[in-house]
Amino acid sequence: MNKQVSITVIRRIPKYYRHLTELLEKGVNRISSQELSNLIGFTASQIRQDLNNFGGFGQQGYGYNVEELRDELGKILGLDREYNAVISGAGNLGHAISNYKGFKEAGFNIVGVFDKDPENPRHSNIEKLDVKPIEELESFIKKHNVEIGIITISKKYAQEIADIYVKAGIKGIWNFAPVDLKLPKNVKLEDVRLSESLYTLTYFIQETVE
Repeated sequence: MNKQVSITVIRRIPKYYRHLTELLEKGVNRISSQELSNLIGFTASQIRQDLNNFGGFGQQGYGYNVEELRDELGKILGLDREYNAVISGAGNLGHAISNYKGFKEAGFNIVGVFDKDPENPRHSNIEKLDVKPIEELESFIKKHNVEIGIITISKKYAQEIADIYVKAGIKGIWNFAPVDLKLPKNVKLEDVRLSESLYTLTYFIQETVE
């Protein structure tokens, strides 16, 4: 992937992918940048600029072939292959993520769930997976070729889990714990800050009221 592409552009690509998938499901085969603009909310010029970062897509006077563009963006996002992932933290959020069917459909296989208290009755049969103790996490990752580690455990244990992930050879961490993790540069990190996102929303609500 072109390393000069800005993170802002990269974060827009999944949105394009999602809308193109929905268009395909509706039987739409061709779409112009202006029609995409009306659908997504970005300007047609911005859409063309974003896509041009990754190569030549579309034809003047024709627009974009929806299926071809969706497939190319899928390759850019790495969605043309499958990934094994584990979850550390079998609470409500861990349950919700493991039970979300969309991940499986997109090629993300949750192959293990781990917790500090695996015997807790609330953790039984989480997406048909037995919740395992954290002590088995490292060996499990190595044995099952796991590339993605998901952290839904409390912030108190998040760095400990991240360290295990790193030691086991995890390539990327999806972190829901409200803590800044210390990781080597070769391990990719995506933080999901639920509270910060909510705080941003309340800021805009307050601005509107004032």
